[in-house]
Amino acid sequence: PPAMISFSPLTPLFGIETSDVDLSLPLSDTDFKVLEHAFYSHQVLALRGQRVTAAQFTGFARRIGPPQPHVIDQFHHPEDPDILILSNVKKNGQPTGLQDAGSYFHTDYSYLAVPARATTLYSRVVPKVGGDTLFANQMAAYDDLPEAMKRRIEPLLAIHHYGNRNDVDKSSRTAASVLSAEQEAKMPVITHRIARAHPVTGRKALYAVSGSSFGIAGM
Repeated sequence: PPAMISFSPLTPLFGIETSDVDLSLPLSDTDFKVLEHAFYSHQVLALRGQRVTAAQFTGFARRIGPPQPHVIDQFHHPEDPDILILSNVKKNGQPTGLQDAGSYFHTDYSYLAVPARATTLYSRVVPKVGGDTLFANQMAAYDDLPEAMKRRIEPLLAIHHYGNRNDVDKSSRTAASVLSAEQEAKMPVITHRIARAHPVTGRKALYAVSGSSFGIAGM
């Protein structure tokens, strides 16, 4: 592993990247701490040019925290159920992965009582044009609010649910795949503060976007 890791900003506001790390090789505790600090300081961390197996990918993810298998279990990776396959490729007319996961802004796992600490993405195939993964800085969005609005939203709770709509017609949901009855039973309605403090850094972020939540408790 490199003795020194250099980073470059992805944007002037947030995000950082490095090409000095190879996750197919052992990563020292010191270098992992450097990556972890970079992630929490910049919200998005890109590790360029990786070639890793499923085991190596989840091995790195487990150093961040315990993985949480996705509720859409029909698209779990055959080698590791902690990996969810995202794909619009079909084989014999059948989907090979979750297709709509990247079609709308959302916060991963906000529909759980304990949301995900981080999302780890490993891109295998991307189109030459389009297919970008976009991130929005919800901390900056909160910081830019007028003080009066910050006070107004401080006590408010957003309602989160996989599928994001409080609608009896599940086929109308456009922001997530329709769940089976067994999967639906695992997904209760959850509330989180709209102005939610990050559990590590303490910075507040707007934690209610259209792909994650559908309403405000009491309104």
